[in-house]
Amino acid sequence: MTESMKGLRRTHRCTEVSREHIGETVTVMGWVQKRRNLGSLIFIDLRDRSGLLQIVFDEPKVGSEGFAKAETLRSEFVVAVTGTVEKRSAAVNENLKTGDIEVIASGLRILSESETPPFPIEENSQTKEELRLRYRYLDLRRPDIQRNLMMKSKVAMLLRNFMAEEGFLEIETPILTKSTPEGARDYLVPSRVHPGNFYALPQSPQLFKQLLMCSGYDRYFQIARCFRDEDLRADRQPEFTQADMELSFVDVDDVIDVNERLLQYVFKEAAGVEVELPIPRMTWQEAMDRFGSDKPDTRFGMELINVSNTVAGCGFGVFTGALEQGGSVRGINAKGQGTMPRKKIDKLVEFAKGYGAKGLAYLAVNEDGSYKSSFAKFMTEEELKSLVDKMKGEPGDLLLFAADKNKVVWDVLGALRLELARELGLLDKNQYHFLWVTEFPLLEWSEEENRYMAMHHPFTMPMEEDWDKIDSDPGSVRAKAYDIVLNGTELGGGSVRIHQDDIQEKMLEVLGFTKESAYEQFGFLLNAFQYGVPPHAGLAYGLDRMIMLMMQCDSIRDVIAFPKVKDASCLMTDAPNVVDEKQLEELALSIDISEEKEQ
Repeated sequence: MTESMKGLRRTHRCTEVSREHIGETVTVMGWVQKRRNLGSLIFIDLRDRSGLLQIVFDEPKVGSEGFAKAETLRSEFVVAVTGTVEKRSAAVNENLKTGDIEVIASGLRILSESETPPFPIEENSQTKEELRLRYRYLDLRRPDIQRNLMMKSKVAMLLRNFMAEEGFLEIETPILTKSTPEGARDYLVPSRVHPGNFYALPQSPQLFKQLLMCSGYDRYFQIARCFRDEDLRADRQPEFTQADMELSFVDVDDVIDVNERLLQYVFKEAAGVEVELPIPRMTWQEAMDRFGSDKPDTRFGMELINVSNTVAGCGFGVFTGALEQGGSVRGINAKGQGTMPRKKIDKLVEFAKGYGAKGLAYLAVNEDGSYKSSFAKFMTEEELKSLVDKMKGEPGDLLLFAADKNKVVWDVLGALRLELARELGLLDKNQYHFLWVTEFPLLEWSEEENRYMAMHHPFTMPMEEDWDKIDSDPGSVRAKAYDIVLNGTELGGGSVRIHQDDIQEKMLEVLGFTKESAYEQFGFLLNAFQYGVPPHAGLAYGLDRMIMLMMQCDSIRDVIAFPKVKDASCLMTDAPNVVDEKQLEELALSIDISEEKEQ
């Protein structure tokens, strides 16, 4: 039978009790982690969000009734215990914060009983994630998950403190807004009051924060919920949290300065990580050429080397064919991997094909200086030596090459160097390598849409020195855009915004908008620009990603209280789900799933 808390107050969380309290009476409350019955003594480990505390039930001190109740305790019972803090009678547990003390119980109340949980509540659980997410309220009791969420709370507080000191105002922007065609798919919300019309959930507060700059608020900040209807992966969710900011009367260096100091402050205060300033910068072009990625992981080398000039005119048709088509030939040097078995190399070839490669050429430098290669017979000894020299190949090295259009080569080798780094144990989670990637292309060509699309968004300022090429060579125009990257993950991104009418209208024209369609979609912003808009710029962090990297987690789901799974569903609540016909009638909606049924 469970009891009430009447007359009881908790005096301490479990790990707030220490040697300083020896001899004092305390009242602690929490969950039973485990119970050990030694006959004359019963031990329980009591758990709350702070950690574990050992409780000892000795019949003469707790009484026969209290001792009998202690005998009924099971894992996950919720209890309140009053007792005296004493030095541990047995060996000290060095692994526990409270490992040198225990509480000798004088009173026990069972506040709630528990059925046997479907899996143990323990750190680094090996239980299948599907089961844990179905019982997420139990999974959230795990100490490692609780530490993640407490860290997220701490970081949010630190962000707010820093931004307030820097003169930022925290202002909320709407959740129900208007759908815009650029970017990822919107989540749509039907309107009951306006039948046939829909709100969209915001992918970011972008337009509203620009309007706040037009309104004179100078420096805006928000910890904002955002929504994107896109395929999920380890660092992506359909709903997520951004630490969002916008500043007026600034350029690139001003935004970078504020954010470098912000990162240094937050990582030091939250995780004890020293961020050395200034953070290195690298242009987008350099990042792609050296690492095959616009979010390069710089914790290890294995950089891409362009060997196009070295192999031009050689006898290997795969290389020369790619060059004739305007592509390139590039390689990476896997140091010391020259003895990799053929079966493993074949796996790397299949891996490369998954990123668009037709294949992967390899050359192993044997210890005696000879070569083992998939293409040696097509090249002369002199050509092979020039290639190895260009790759800085030494005996024992494995050289891997991709030949195709630049984008394919970058994608393939960028992914391959990361895969090799994982296999070779080169990724040290205790290292924090920050990097600014700057000067992104303003536009990228979409084969699907058969037009240029904004690489960031349509309101990104082009670099002034490139703007005269917007009609003749739009793909070469660089943007005043910047991403902050940590260990190969994009932590945040932003740009200087367009604040001139003529540039904004031209940008929308290049993206395929007529003046009428531009005003139909973005009229509220374009109209605001007619009333005096300051130069402005901003940046937004993926807060969940930041915590994931700070806490060295492999999945963003481990830092979100109630995450979705890969198909954007919630296993715990069974969302999304059907709704009553009456609700659909009120929204003037009908559902036709006949096609799905036929499939």
